[in-house]
Amino acid sequence: MALRLTIRGNGLERFDEAVEILGENKARNGYRRALNEAGRDTKTATGRALAKQTGLKVKTTRKALRESKASSGTLEYKLTGSGGDISLKHFGARETRGGVSAAPFGRREVYDGTFMKGGKFPNRKDIGKGGHVFERTSFGRLPIRKVKSGVIIPREMVKGTTAETFQRIGSTKLDEKIAKHLKLITKGVLS
Repeated sequence: MALRLTIRGNGLERFDEAVEILGENKARNGYRRALNEAGRDTKTATGRALAKQTGLKVKTTRKALRESKASSGTLEYKLTGSGGDISLKHFGARETRGGVSAAPFGRREVYDGTFMKGGKFPNRKDIGKGGHVFERTSFGRLPIRKVKSGVIIPREMVKGTTAETFQRIGSTKLDEKIAKHLKLITKGVLS
């Protein structure tokens, strides 16, 4: 971040006043507001990038992202992701004769031997398991287990397009917001 200062006319006197006005408390409050506003804008862009990278819906990624806002005492904004290996049902899963078709990481593929319904084709019936995808773990009818996608949101947040979006948007927005709040606090002397 760069701060540019241009002094004209009685600018030096006004600058002295601005420094007094700022003080430590007002400056920290301004930085806190700037961090939180930049964080909010960055969270939106990061959530969209994460949805595209993982193949999830934006609504789902929005629920998985948590923000810890900055306070005057701790000038730090954190964006964290939660969740483990996500079930295939969240990736547009649909049953075909060969298995279930789903699109984790935005690439549709068929998972051989998996199923969502019971009975013989074409008259398959819902088995009452909430749309989850299952596979058999032995040659009999039971036991079965849920099939996971391999998408883990915290791991995906720190790589690829999502990490790049967070860094790029975050630094740009933070510069803008700090300049805006310094200008507001000093009544236009710093801009």
